[in-house]
Amino acid sequence: MNIPNSSTAPNASEYAGDEVSAIVLDPAFSTTRAGFAGEDGPKSVVPTYYGVIESDSGPQYLFGENAIHNPLPNLEIKNPWSSDGIVEDWETATRVWEYAITSRLTGAKPTDPAKNGLNEPSNGDMDVEMEALDDAEKPLADSPLLMTEPGWSSSKAREKYIEIAMEDWGTPAFYLGKTGVLAAFASGKASAIVIDIGASMTSVTPVVDGMVLKKGVQKSPLAGNFVSNQIRLIFGQSQPQIPLTPHYTVSSKVQVDAGAPAQATYKKLENPPTASFRRYEEERVLTEFKESVVEVWPGPGRFSNGTNEEIAKSSPGRPFEMPDGWNQVFGVERFKAAEGLFEAKAALFDADNPRPQDSQTIPELVRAAMNHVDVDQRHVLLANVVVTGGSSLLYHFTDRINYELQNLYPAPRIRLIAPGNIVERKYAAWIGGSILASLGSFHQLWISKKEYEEHGTGIVEKRCK
Repeated sequence: MNIPNSSTAPNASEYAGDEVSAIVLDPAFSTTRAGFAGEDGPKSVVPTYYGVIESDSGPQYLFGENAIHNPLPNLEIKNPWSSDGIVEDWETATRVWEYAITSRLTGAKPTDPAKNGLNEPSNGDMDVEMEALDDAEKPLADSPLLMTEPGWSSSKAREKYIEIAMEDWGTPAFYLGKTGVLAAFASGKASAIVIDIGASMTSVTPVVDGMVLKKGVQKSPLAGNFVSNQIRLIFGQSQPQIPLTPHYTVSSKVQVDAGAPAQATYKKLENPPTASFRRYEEERVLTEFKESVVEVWPGPGRFSNGTNEEIAKSSPGRPFEMPDGWNQVFGVERFKAAEGLFEAKAALFDADNPRPQDSQTIPELVRAAMNHVDVDQRHVLLANVVVTGGSSLLYHFTDRINYELQNLYPAPRIRLIAPGNIVERKYAAWIGGSILASLGSFHQLWISKKEYEEHGTGIVEKRCK
């Protein structure tokens, strides 16, 4: 019998070595990303939002891009994450994540022959090893899994991740990586300060020698959804009000002049969809507006200082057309939507959207994070500022970050790492996980099924630091 020691490589079947490609799962508030380790980008990107229709026979769940945009009666759109970047509904989150993996990567596993309807029920017991069969039916029985987590994840949440992977999905090996470390790793950096602007949260994570400085992790709700709400306020406060019309309400449209009322034929739905469905569909229009119109004031100076607003008025506007044909050229307004990310007093607010706190803006998050970093290390991190997240793709966003950081730290050299490639910018944490899980030396870090059975969920705290 071979007794393993530190110099012998772990058994491939125990640690799931290079023979089987590991799966990398990067769950987040807006989308859930999954794919095979070693690939350039996630093969499966599905909405984390899901649909549920309540009926007498019980709730019917709908997952995936195609299912949740259909205006069915009583269709509620929900999200298993809270707006604080923490999973609230673990049961449904597990189903969304499993859908992301099985719909594009592994496919559904074959079911028990006793339950597939092709075999007649016999009086005697079927000679089937039920436990082994149950394992074979689990979606990740053949694939190791690397999963990402935010830097502020609690111990309880981390234990829940490994429990789902091992118990529900039957993965032979598991690892949990922090999004900040993986995003830095995707840019080839062991030490960096990672500014991640997602849908529900903006976070700033200091990473030193591949480790997150947990005290320095800062987060704020001023992110993509905040910018969407700012656009809603701009539309609502305009004179006349700008109509926000989702795609599903429009049957046909005709071209009209800028600012003129829409002349569209609207669909007559017998059972109008729920408020949550309409809001989700409105968010799609707001996302299109963010991607094509919204611009960040690049600097120098803040946009609200008076003179910059005058300069902005002289620059050409950007056109946008609603799904029903209403269109307008947006001038100065397009700079106002994102200004609250950098300066709290510049944000629009009302009774439902309170004024943000100064400490929640991106410059203040960076300042707070850097205050927890050793003075000798600060220049290293400022020379490696990694910018990631879908909302960081706003036009001129990186120019403004650069200006704000130069303002905060005039002396050290500041270098921004913000890939121009959209996939690399949006999915940096996934790409970092893909690189990590495909390294030959990484298989020593996997938590094997055997170790999980011996030590329980607590092993994730010891091994995935």
